[in-house]
Amino acid sequence: MTGVLPSQRLEQMITVGQLSGTPSIIPEQIQPASLDLRLGNVAYRVRASFLAGHGRRVEDRLEEFEMHQIDLTDGAVLEKGCVYVVPLMERLDLPDDLQAVANAKSSTGRLDLLTRTITDGGAEFDRIAPGYKGPLYAEICPRSFSVLVRPGMRLNQIRFREGQAILDDAALTKLHASDVLVNGDALIDDGLGFSVDLKLDGTDLVGYRAKPHTGVIDLDNIGHYDPAEYWEEVRCKDGQIILDPGAFYILVSREAVHIPPAYAAEMAPYLAMVGEFRVHYAGFFDPGFGHSEAGGTGSRGVLEVRCHEAPFVLEHGQVVGRLVYEHMSEIPAQLYGSGIASNYQGQGLKLSKHFATPA
Repeated sequence: MTGVLPSQRLEQMITVGQLSGTPSIIPEQIQPASLDLRLGNVAYRVRASFLAGHGRRVEDRLEEFEMHQIDLTDGAVLEKGCVYVVPLMERLDLPDDLQAVANAKSSTGRLDLLTRTITDGGAEFDRIAPGYKGPLYAEICPRSFSVLVRPGMRLNQIRFREGQAILDDAALTKLHASDVLVNGDALIDDGLGFSVDLKLDGTDLVGYRAKPHTGVIDLDNIGHYDPAEYWEEVRCKDGQIILDPGAFYILVSREAVHIPPAYAAEMAPYLAMVGEFRVHYAGFFDPGFGHSEAGGTGSRGVLEVRCHEAPFVLEHGQVVGRLVYEHMSEIPAQLYGSGIASNYQGQGLKLSKHFATPA
């Protein structure tokens, strides 16, 4: 059966050695449709981001680009603006009919912590070819905040796909008719479009902008940090804001998203031509996200926005991205938000879990 593999299939992969780890993979890493990946014991500070390239190993490229090594055993700071490569504790032994895709976890993206997976022989970030056998590495570049990390921390995740799983627009339209995917009108064009909300009910607070000079964030500290020390509030009375080049924003989608149990979804750019900004860093939605069967009533999509070359006017209701839906090969044994530690079920405008709830 084609589709994204659910949690019970990931457990089978671990049993037969297609997924392995040193130390062994623990149950807490297994999500409804993905596996969390753990940082290893050392980080390599490198001169620049790189891909291994066909026929080459990451280990060999590290000899070319490494500046120094950092022991993570007792915790170490990864500094803002620097690039690091960290060997992960997991490795793959994929069959020839199974490919993998990785992405940053939600909390990672909300900290503007650019985290991508690279592999031996890899020519793309976060894309792992069928039949890959070998180690996994995380490339980490803190963009807004320096962070304290330790071995075993889980900054990115990986999912596995058999065959063609993506729904085309006709299939997506049919699914929306039977199981409403989004409140309001559905813009279906190469995926399900979503827009930015700059007119939130009862408030003119529409987002947050990362402050340029802040303290270190210890990624083990949950609900710990005062948002005011790290974020400026973005307020809006007329339905538009101007994005500053190089600045990082947390905004929210106007639509409440539903992911039915038999599907997963990935956030993708809308059109490169609509503006000089990026709206997705994490962007993977598990089965059950915002869905009634998993205790949700629709969940907004949090937008991690970085403006590029020129100031850009972002307006309420502007379409900024799309959700690409995929079939699951089976319904997961455990859905997002239903009995597991899911931090963002039923969310609205929300910072990462490391911050206290604003007063």
